[in-house]
Amino acid sequence: MTKSSDFKLLLQVPVLVAALGYLVDMYDLFLFSVVRVPSLKAIGVTGDQLLPEGVFLLNMQLAGLLIGGVLWGILGDKKGRLSVLFGSILLYSLANIANGLITSVPQYAVLRFIAGVGLAGELGAGITLVAEVLPKHLRGYGSVLVATMGVLGGVLAYFVADLFEWRMSYYVGGGLGLLLLVLRVNVFESGLFVNLRNKDVKRGNIGMLFTPQRLKKYLLAIVVGVPLWFVVGILITFSPEFGISHGLADPIIAGKAVMLAFTGQTFGDIVSGFLSQRLQSRKKAIRIFLLMSFSFMIIYLMAPIQNTTQFYILCACLGFCNGYWTLFIILAAELFGTNLRATVATSVPNFVRGATIPLAASFVYLKPSLGVINGALLIGTVVVVISLICLQSLEETFTKDMNYVEE
Repeated sequence: MTKSSDFKLLLQVPVLVAALGYLVDMYDLFLFSVVRVPSLKAIGVTGDQLLPEGVFLLNMQLAGLLIGGVLWGILGDKKGRLSVLFGSILLYSLANIANGLITSVPQYAVLRFIAGVGLAGELGAGITLVAEVLPKHLRGYGSVLVATMGVLGGVLAYFVADLFEWRMSYYVGGGLGLLLLVLRVNVFESGLFVNLRNKDVKRGNIGMLFTPQRLKKYLLAIVVGVPLWFVVGILITFSPEFGISHGLADPIIAGKAVMLAFTGQTFGDIVSGFLSQRLQSRKKAIRIFLLMSFSFMIIYLMAPIQNTTQFYILCACLGFCNGYWTLFIILAAELFGTNLRATVATSVPNFVRGATIPLAASFVYLKPSLGVINGALLIGTVVVVISLICLQSLEETFTKDMNYVEE
C-alpha cells in the first residue's frame, strides 16, 4: 500500500469526525476548570464557598462520566459506534448551551451531571471506530490524530474563556458540537460491527466482563491509565497550592497551568503515537512515557523552583508525559473482541477519569500529616509503580487483528 493511499485512509470521514468530536469533548471537559470561579461568582457564590461548591460540581460531572461510560459503552456494542458517537455529541452540546443559562448551583449541578453523561460516550466510541476502520499499521497514527485534535480542544477552551464572558464560552462549545453533527450524513459505520450485527452473537453484555480472565484485563487496563489523571486531577488542578508550597512570590494561575499542560500533551500524543509505530509496540511506548512522567513528578515536587516561569515549564513537561492518553485507550480497545470493544473503550477512560475522586480524597487526607509536597509524592509513587506492574501483565496488541469476538 502506498503512502498516498495510507494518508487517504487516515483522513477518511469517520476518523476525522472522531477527532473533531474529541476536540469538542475536551473543550467542555476543561472549560469548567477555567470558568469555575467567575461562573460561581456570577450566580452568587462567594468567599469560602467557592472551593466546596466547585468540588461538588466537579464531582457531579465525574459521576455523570462514570455512569455514562457504562451506558454509552453498552449502547455502542448493541446499537453501533455511530449512534453513540452522535448521541453523545448531541447530549453534551445541548448541556453546554444550557450551562450558559444557569442561575443557581442546583441547576449548574444537574447540567454538569448531564454534560458528564454526554462526554462519557464520545471518546470511547470514536476510538473504537478508528480502531475498526483503520488497518492495523495505521491504528497508532489514528490515535495521534484523535488525541491531537482533542487536546487542542482543552487549549481552545482556555483562549475562548479568556476572550469571552463565561456564558458565551459555554455557548461556543455547544455550537461547535451541533455544527459537528452536520458531518453525520457522510459517516459510515464500522464494517466489523455491521458484519457482527448480522450474526447471533451477544453484544454489549457487560456480564461477559466478569469472567476471571476478562475482568483481570479490564482492571489492569484501568490502572495503567490512572497516573494520567493523578497528574491532571492533583498536580495541575492544585497547581496554585503547589506554587505556594514552593514559596513562589507570584501566585500560580490554575487556568494557565491547565492550558500549558494540555499544550504539552498535544505534542506528547503525537510523539507517543509515532513512537508506538516505530517500536511496533503499544506497551513499550506507554512504559517510556510512564517513566518520564514519574521523573517529572519528582522534579515538579522536589526540585527548587525559583519563579513562576520555571513552574509553568514543568506543567508543560508533565503534560507532554501525559501524552499516552489516547494510545492507552487504543490499547484497551484492542484487548477485547468486537462485541465488547465499545463497552471497554468507553468505560475504561471514564473510570480512569473517575479515579480523580479517590486520588483527591487521599491527597486531602494526607495533606495535614505529610504536607502538600510529600502527600502528592507518596500518592504519585504508588500510582506509577502499580501502573507499571499492571502494564507488564497486559498482552501486546500492536499487531492484533480486530476481527474477532468474545465467546
